Amino acid sequence: MKKKLLFVIESLECAGSEKSLVTLLSLLDYSKFSVDLMLFAHGTLLEKLVPKQVNILKTLQYTKFSNLNIKEALLYSVRNADFRMLSSRIKYSLLIRKEKYKDENVQKARIYWQSVSDVIESNPESYDVAISYSQGIPTFYVADKIKAKKKIAWVNTSYKLDEKEKKFQKKFYDCYNKIVAVSSSAKEILLETFPNYSDKVKVIYDINNPKFIYDMSILGDGYDDKFDGIRILTIGRLAEGKGYDIALEACKKLREKGINFRWYALGKGPLKEEIESYIKENDLVKDFILLGVESNPYPYIRNADIYVQTSRFEGFGLAIAEARMLNIPVVTTRFDAVNNQMIDGKNGIVVNINSEDVSQGIQKLINDDKLRENIVKYLQLEKKGNIEELEKFYEIVE
Repeated sequence: MKKKLLFVIESLECAGSEKSLVTLLSLLDYSKFSVDLMLFAHGTLLEKLVPKQVNILKTLQYTKFSNLNIKEALLYSVRNADFRMLSSRIKYSLLIRKEKYKDENVQKARIYWQSVSDVIESNPESYDVAISYSQGIPTFYVADKIKAKKKIAWVNTSYKLDEKEKKFQKKFYDCYNKIVAVSSSAKEILLETFPNYSDKVKVIYDINNPKFIYDMSILGDGYDDKFDGIRILTIGRLAEGKGYDIALEACKKLREKGINFRWYALGKGPLKEEIESYIKENDLVKDFILLGVESNPYPYIRNADIYVQTSRFEGFGLAIAEARMLNIPVVTTRFDAVNNQMIDGKNGIVVNINSEDVSQGIQKLINDDKLRENIVKYLQLEKKGNIEELEKFYEIVE
């Protein structure tokens, strides 16, 4: 009899955890598993890559309600003589404006769940294994709203929590049989916050399939601007943790040196307007190009000369792994998990988390032909992908 699995994630945009989940789903043995997938946001880019064997569940009623404008929401509440969802929505809106953020995603998730959890419906099904594939709202939902023999929580970032967040989240993580960290450093940081979970935390790296990535990379050229200089690419949410301020400052320094380059960024997020303002104010409109999001970023990676990651923290750094699989030299900051895959001077350059060192690392790759050639040779011979991590997944769901 097939084992019944449920995966829960907020959406399937182009973040690392989302690409990792799509890859995992593409590799599962569906003769052994029946799989449901629950999303809090539908119609996002990677949904079309979900295997046909996966049953994507219908949108939650509260999700539909939250997508209504305020007039429609009020009419819905009057028509159904039920104002609980409207009240929860107003409560969340008021609290989100009131609180000062240290970590926007962590605090917003807590406020959201405190505001609306009472009006979010439970899943009526019973599962053998339920998996929240990212921290925050999926973790809270699986803990509170799902019936399952076994519950597994994925942590795909360096998860540092202050005392308030730790106290709130502990009761949810206590509901889980296993917690998966996507790197050794992510595990260490998680156990600094929750040392009593040492027996149930396991490391499973973000699974990446080199054949899938190569096949996707040749399905288009990506760039369409006919630029013939050095193409630099960064992929990541337009958020503080990805270090776009560092990238922009480094870009400005490179332009001042007269280097013929363009720096492209794939992603969206809360800092978009701030980044666009910096680009205009510093006359970088032709130098730093925001591409938005693409369901297939791999042609952009394949046709880049250098991949740059300016993150302050990462659970693993999936985009770096993808660049390595396509033999693109990498310049990356020295975030917590960087040594899980980067060897400085061998498969790329690892620098301190500041714009001066990032710009110097890029210049070094551009100017030193021998170094760049040796890095590409190393990448070509380097082990590709980590499909063997799939066996670890099978172990924890048994």
